[in-house]
Amino acid sequence: MEETPLIDFRSSRDHQKELELSSTSTESYSKWSSAVEEGITLAWDNLSVYTKTSRYQKRIINGVSGAVKAGSLVAIMGSSGAGKSTLMSALAHHTMGDTFVEGTILINGRPIGDYMKFLSGFMHQEDIFVPYLTVREHMTIMANLKLDRRISSNEKQRLINDILSQLGLLNSIDTRIGGGDIEKSLSGGEKKRLAFATELLTDPQVLFCDEPTTGLDSYSARKLVGMMSEMATARKTILCTIHQPSSDVFSMFNQLILIADGRTAFVGPTYAALEFFEQLGYLCPSSYSPADFYIKTLSMMPGCEEDGGRTAKRICDQFVVSDYAKEVEIVVRYEIHLNRNLIENKFEIRKDFRAVVWPVRVFWLTRRWFLELIRNPSLESTKLFQRLFIGLIVGFCYFGTDGLTQKGIQSVEGIIFMFVTENTFNPMYNVLAHFPSYLPLFLREYKSGLYHPFTYYISRILSLIPSFLLEPIIFVVSAYWLSGLRSAASTFTATLLVVILTMNVSSACGIMFSNAFDSVPAALAYLVPFDYVHMITAGVFIRLSTLPNVIAWVKYLSWLMYSTEALNILQWKGIVNIGCENQPEGVPCIQNGTQILEMYSFSEENLWKDVSGMLILLISFYALGYFFLWRKIRRY
Repeated sequence: MEETPLIDFRSSRDHQKELELSSTSTESYSKWSSAVEEGITLAWDNLSVYTKTSRYQKRIINGVSGAVKAGSLVAIMGSSGAGKSTLMSALAHHTMGDTFVEGTILINGRPIGDYMKFLSGFMHQEDIFVPYLTVREHMTIMANLKLDRRISSNEKQRLINDILSQLGLLNSIDTRIGGGDIEKSLSGGEKKRLAFATELLTDPQVLFCDEPTTGLDSYSARKLVGMMSEMATARKTILCTIHQPSSDVFSMFNQLILIADGRTAFVGPTYAALEFFEQLGYLCPSSYSPADFYIKTLSMMPGCEEDGGRTAKRICDQFVVSDYAKEVEIVVRYEIHLNRNLIENKFEIRKDFRAVVWPVRVFWLTRRWFLELIRNPSLESTKLFQRLFIGLIVGFCYFGTDGLTQKGIQSVEGIIFMFVTENTFNPMYNVLAHFPSYLPLFLREYKSGLYHPFTYYISRILSLIPSFLLEPIIFVVSAYWLSGLRSAASTFTATLLVVILTMNVSSACGIMFSNAFDSVPAALAYLVPFDYVHMITAGVFIRLSTLPNVIAWVKYLSWLMYSTEALNILQWKGIVNIGCENQPEGVPCIQNGTQILEMYSFSEENLWKDVSGMLILLISFYALGYFFLWRKIRRY
């Protein structure tokens, strides 16, 4: 490929004269407009990046400056811990919540901002996907979230096929992405190429790639970087952090940025780096790959940290006063000049773009999570079988219960207890991992501007609703008739609805806890005592009217109490003919349902109050779950 120098050394001084002669802001804006059409120039000046810890803040990038012009394929290199990924994240406006940036970063003279998510693509080092989706499904969902809504489905599919064909993934289009227990899935290299394909959907003007060749064989690495090279010839700006590239791959990069201990060791054309190092007395042996030579020279080898640190410091110091740094400074100053003279400080991008409307985003995200749910045996099929099995056990254990006898009263109360607890604790603990398990994927897609947190939250809940309906139905149907509860169809239907509501409230509580804490063990540590308090105040283990005032109010926050009372009302309301045959002498005989309800401080008039209480808790738990999710992402 034809090399595109970072700075045109032959014309840079003439360019400086033009800068000095530039007189009007209108002319500057004209240059800006044409520059957008021709490509993107990225410049940064006196850039420092800090990360905060609990005790202090650490500076990772130390006052660096540089520039990358349109049509550049740039390799950012340095030893491990040098700061190359941190630098690229700062340039891409992708820093995390505990990281803050000082200095100036400009895109065609404009300060970077949230618009970068629409202008650029970012390929992460770690490949995170929903493993149970196929390649086709993943790309289709991404296309329907990212692309203009006016593009037809056929056009999107043609685009997908074209990208996958170029990356050698077309033969795997119906293969599941994989991971874990999925037998047939993509290899690590194929996942890397799929991540690259995902970013190519929007044809970004600027592309940032963090270790794009890691895990790829030499052929795949050359093919991937070759595609980047072709994109650069189309005036795209591409920056890659890269570690130990082969000579063939390294030769495809026309620009090089070397980072050592948070400082710039070199910025310029790839071919000029050897000359710069030779001027300082560091000669690359003929048997060495230039990339390996740069890393070795700038690295602090174990046991030789002091010598390596002095070498890296000397090279960085010499670069600051070199002609290469001066040429970079000229371009940086020009970009800053453009910034000062542009008429408006708004980056006009995607002005003709029609984003996907909110309901469509919700649909495609819900579809993604639902596909994952039904294909993951640990998430759905196993749980459905478990619900059926436990329901049958409960039904056979209480088989033939006669609720119109004194012995039958205790059995009915046992059945109600099982209906409430089995649809509370298992569902609650099962959902704890749903949100934390995909938090990295959510944060990545959210920061790329793919959707709003509320859209993500709603889609996750909607995908779980079929499970929240099907599981209690299977349980109640398998246990209700076997256990001998009241046979009236209206009582069965009302019992089913109460149990469904019980499971949904408990699941919403689990979702709230999963978003309130950073890990499942932390959520469990607080959820278990929370559950015990609500179970004690459910009315089964203690008469509610005898609760001390200091804790009596908790019963109004306990859906276990609402559910237990509602199911008791459905089973005992109107029962007046409970027999007292064979009742031992001195033991009181309960003759009707009203006495049973009074025994637990329940009231026949509270059925709709119980249902309303559970509905209020359901909405409250979901609202708090979103609040905790929103609070959590503010830290990132």
